[in-house]
Amino acid sequence: MPHHGNEFEHEAEEPVRFTDKRKIDPETGAVRGDSAADAPQSGANGNNGAPHEDVVGAGEAHDTDGALKQAEDILNNASADSGTSDADESASTREAELRTDLLRLQAEYVNYRKRVERDREVVRDDATRAALAQLLPVLDDLDAARAAGDLEEGPFASIANKFEQILTNTGFERINEVGVPFDPTVHEALMQQPNAEIPADHVAMVLRSGYSYKDRVVRAAQVVVSTGPAE
Repeated sequence: MPHHGNEFEHEAEEPVRFTDKRKIDPETGAVRGDSAADAPQSGANGNNGAPHEDVVGAGEAHDTDGALKQAEDILNNASADSGTSDADESASTREAELRTDLLRLQAEYVNYRKRVERDREVVRDDATRAALAQLLPVLDDLDAARAAGDLEEGPFASIANKFEQILTNTGFERINEVGVPFDPTVHEALMQQPNAEIPADHVAMVLRSGYSYKDRVVRAAQVVVSTGPAE
């Protein structure tokens, strides 16, 4: 079979549009003119053909869109930096709201820490108060021994004094004053009797010492209340 025209080669990666350049029409057997063969040349050379122009046009459109987007971003940033736009005022308002929220949260956190520390201190004081309450019988025995004259001197007296001093240093205070007004929050009245030296409704005698820890009574003092001079 005779060889007609030139064979066309194309790359597999990039399809190429081509036309039949054979001089004789295989269907009619007629000889084709040069104009029919030359017409598709412009579309096949890749420089002036329509398919190539379409591809280039799409790339240029993409590049143009990217450039316009970058320009728009630059203009928006410049407008934001100018400090005169509505967006800047909105940002300032938002910043003020965030600052207010931050200050509120900070105040809540400070109050929370204070509340935790206060609750922790209350628990610690309650535990200390409960431990000191267990020592009250020992202190009563020391008072009885002191009243009997057994703690005037000697090693045992020194130990007792040091023990009571340690309790005092922790804030443990004795309630045993005489002549002070009767206070039902710290005193337990066991009886009333006239007393010429003590005004009425005052403590005339302490029968058993009371104790307090940090302004809270651990045990009330048992006292005798004066009714004033006898008539």
